[in-house]
This record gives sequence, structure tokens and C-alpha cells, in this order.
Amino acid sequence: MNNVYLKKGRDKSARQYHPWIFSGAIGKVEGNPSPGEIVRVLDNDKRFVAYGYFNSHSQIQVRLLEWNEASTVNDEWWYDKVSQAVRRRGTLAVDDSTNAYRLVFGEADFLPGLIVDKYENFIVLQSLTAGIEAAKPVIVQALNSLLNPSGIYERSDVDVRDLEGLPQQKGVLVGNEPEDEICIRENNLKFTVDVKNGQKTGYYLDQRENRRVTARYADGLQVLDCFSYAGTFAIYALKHGAKSAMLVDSSASSLARVKENTMLNRIESSRVEYVKGDAFQVLRQFSQSKQKFDMVILDPPKFASTKSQTERALAGYKDINMLAMSLLTEGGILATYSCSGAVNLASFKVALFWASLDARKQVQYIHTLSQGIDHPRLISFPESEYLKGVICRVY
Repeated sequence: MNNVYLKKGRDKSARQYHPWIFSGAIGKVEGNPSPGEIVRVLDNDKRFVAYGYFNSHSQIQVRLLEWNEASTVNDEWWYDKVSQAVRRRGTLAVDDSTNAYRLVFGEADFLPGLIVDKYENFIVLQSLTAGIEAAKPVIVQALNSLLNPSGIYERSDVDVRDLEGLPQQKGVLVGNEPEDEICIRENNLKFTVDVKNGQKTGYYLDQRENRRVTARYADGLQVLDCFSYAGTFAIYALKHGAKSAMLVDSSASSLARVKENTMLNRIESSRVEYVKGDAFQVLRQFSQSKQKFDMVILDPPKFASTKSQTERALAGYKDINMLAMSLLTEGGILATYSCSGAVNLASFKVALFWASLDARKQVQYIHTLSQGIDHPRLISFPESEYLKGVICRVY
């Protein structure tokens, strides 16, 4: 096994179980490990730190897997880690109201670079790194053995693979190819998912519980749902008694799916309105025309992928939330979310504060939210806590 030696004083975070080692922390690489190969990580005094997989093409050159020197990272190790992650979803597995959830959440499930989602009886896998790519055969075997799905479909068609020197790829790994649309259950509601071409692995599983919490406040309200994608927030709100919902999205195909999902959940068409357009522009037009809503929901795509983009992202969050606040009736509800990992909750709340000043509104926090239980947060890996949400009353 090849050895990777860390520079003096650069082993602290690794010993505290943070799974990433960047190229700048590495003093010497002994041997010539291939991308994804397991290496032994040692400190500057040649003391064992951990095992991980190596990739010289990546800025994160080692992703740590195992801190017990007596362990061996082999096929059995990978199988066991996948099995543990699946078992941790046991409460979801026996919940008849829901049949779609995340099975493996990368580093937070001690499997850096691996995402696995369950949709009805299909499994969707994302291999994001060279190490997972090398271990993919045993990972697929484990998932197939443990879950006996109708099929396992790969959605490794993501830009992050470019940083690993890997080509993007997608297709059937085991079993049958999924239909163009899979109908899933989520908290006894139904939604269609395109696992082959939809965003992420087809759906935003991480907002499952937040949709339910947000909907508690919707009874009797006129709701505006921006960046609606599949329409899930609005549909939850309508099923919980919302008077009406207007959904805004820039994608015609997303709005078509929204219409399908509203019919699937037997929502009267008279209660729903669809607007195709950029949410920033649409909200600005509504503000100028002094249109009002009782609830505004903001669930935008990621505004910042890296720390260097944080300032621009915060300006975007301030702007869109200021517009939303200006549209609310007195005491109206704002449910606002950020999935930008580079923006922490404290910074997001600061952006909301500046938005409230520009909108000349007083704001009360009611709930602070994060991702669902199938997206665990690892205390030694703060990057795993990426989703944050705030439900507010605006006066």
C-alpha cells in the first residue's frame, strides 16, 4: 500500500475525523497510486492517521475512510458500510406513507463521494469520485443484494466528476431500466419523478419534512411558490387547506410536471395558477403592481457552489427575499430556503435581516429548518449541513 505523508501540523483535522485532505496539506506521496487507490495516510512523524482513497487529479487529493489501523478497506469493508447506511434508514423503510428517500449521503454516511437514492422500487446511484468509481462494482452488488430492487440506475452525469478527471455517465447498472416517470409516495402525497433526466437524481428528497412543516401554516391562505420545480411545496400547501397557489418556474417542462402532480393529488384546477418566468423578474413585476399574497415560498437552486461565490449568493438571497417580503400581506408567512453549502445559517439570516430593512418590514422567526433525517449531518464534517430554511411572519 502506498503512503501519503502530511506536512507538519496538517494532521489535526484528519485526526478529528474530517474526511478531506487537500493537496496543500500533503508533504510527500510514496509510490504512484492510481486514481481511487487506497492509501495509508501518515503524519510528518510517520505515525498512522487513517486510510483513504487517493486522486492526484482532484484538489481534495485524499478522502478518508477508516481511522482504525487494524482494519482493511476491501470488498467486505465497502459492503458493510453500504449495509450500515441502508439499516439506518429503517424507520423510513417501514413507513407506508413514503417510498422515496436517500439511502447513502456521502461523507455523512462514511462513504465520501457516493449518493444513493430510492424511488419506489428503483435505486439511483451517483458516483462522484475516483474512489467510488473504483469500488462501484461491490457497491452495486451490495445494494442489489440488500434491497433486491427492480433496477439500479446510474446518474453520474454531474460536473463535479470533471474535477476528478472522470467522464460523465448514466445508464442501467443492474436490472430493468426505469420508466420515464416513476410515481412515488411522500407523506401520503403522490409525485412523478424522472430519475433518468430530472434534476439531481430526479427529485429533491431533502425537503420532505420541510414541505410538511411549511404546509401547516397554509390553511386558508393565498400562496406564491417560487422556483416551484415539481410543485411539491404548493401541493402540500393546497392539501393542507391553502385557498389557492400560484407557481412560478422558468422551465416549461417543470410546470408541465406540476400540472401532472396537481391532477395526481386531485387538486381542483381552479385553485392553481402557473407562471413561466424568472422568479426575480416575476416577483419584481408583482411588487411594482402591488400584488399581494398571504404566503410566499422560496426554494431557489444553489446560488453558491464555492466560498468565492458567497458574497454574490448573499446578495441574491437578500434581493429575492426583499421582493418576497414586499408581496406579503400583514403578518404573512415567508418560507425561505438556501441549499448553498457555502452559505451558513448565520449568514443567511443576515441576508434576511438586510432584506427586511430594504422592504421596511418587521420579521419574526417561527421555525429554523434543515435537511431530512435521511440526509444526516456529520458533526466532524460541517459541510454535510448544507440545507437551511427559515419560516417567518412578516409585518
